[in-house]
Amino acid sequence: MEAGEPRGPGPGAETAAAPRWEEAKAFSDELAPKKKPKSPKPQNAVTIAVSSRALFRMDEEQRIYTEQGVEEYVRYQLEHENEPFSPGPAFPFVKALEAVNRRLRELYPDSEDIFDIVLVTNNHAQVGVRLINSINHYDLFIERFCMTGGNSPICYLKAYHTNLYLSADAEKVREAIDEGIAAATIFSPSRDVAVSQSQLRVAFDGDAVLFSDESERIVKAHGLDRFFEHEKAHENKPLAQGPLKGFLEALGRLQKKFYSKGLRLECPIRTYLVTARSAASSGARALKTLRSWGLETDEALFLAGAPKGPLLEKIRPHIFFDDQMFHVAGAQEMGTVAAHVPYGVAQTPRRTAPVKQTPAAQ
Repeated sequence: MEAGEPRGPGPGAETAAAPRWEEAKAFSDELAPKKKPKSPKPQNAVTIAVSSRALFRMDEEQRIYTEQGVEEYVRYQLEHENEPFSPGPAFPFVKALEAVNRRLRELYPDSEDIFDIVLVTNNHAQVGVRLINSINHYDLFIERFCMTGGNSPICYLKAYHTNLYLSADAEKVREAIDEGIAAATIFSPSRDVAVSQSQLRVAFDGDAVLFSDESERIVKAHGLDRFFEHEKAHENKPLAQGPLKGFLEALGRLQKKFYSKGLRLECPIRTYLVTARSAASSGARALKTLRSWGLETDEALFLAGAPKGPLLEKIRPHIFFDDQMFHVAGAQEMGTVAAHVPYGVAQTPRRTAPVKQTPAAQ
């Protein structure tokens, strides 16, 4: 070797460098942003469509729209687009859906049979940046948006294969129910109550929610005594399905994916039937109807007309569905996120005047 010629690496240099390179790569990978999972095809997933005012609190923005009009509303949103919205009533529910998805992806890495969350709003696309920033701020996995600029988004729900639609706008929910889509108007609780971070808990009323309103019609027309007689006589005849039967069915399908792995007791989805029915006089028909559908709930609570709020306070569901507003209000008072299903004989007559579509209405 000539004097001054640079020396090459010694015989063990490559071996010695390998561990250092692996350490550097591992450190770099740790700092790099984590790759988000791939969105499932809508037809394979359980699709939950959520409006912007269900997912986030937008009270001030709604006030500006109502008092100052659409141009001032859009201007305000643009000026504040780097400020994330505060969580709304559907936020804990969405977080719980994502927790279930993480468990499903661990057990079934290649399966698309998971929850897919779609943000559906009649806001203008200009507001989309603030919504995206808010979703990223809270590290939510919501890749599908539908912003309709003042038009009703209901016509798009079937295209998204929607299994459940949640909105703060009662008229939009009625439109969805009329189209045969499971839907409910979601309300914030009167006080905050901690809910599970690792188990999705969903509570359902029975009549006019999971089941048709057949029995409620008999109560309304003929009274309780006739209702009890009718239920006893028809105990073995399944009730017709109600608007949220399909959503319970979807939850049950995902539960079975955990059961097949021996995880029934550790399942991150738990369902509840919370009904004003009496167990002895009318409970059997409800349970036999679920059985005839191949469905079940993890718990069944027959309250015989007692208030539902105190029981729901113990359950602490992420959401409770009922067709009667006084049960919804009772749940709210006890800190439960409650959702009204506008279906059946208990509903007030619908307005016939057309409802003006507004960009902030959802």
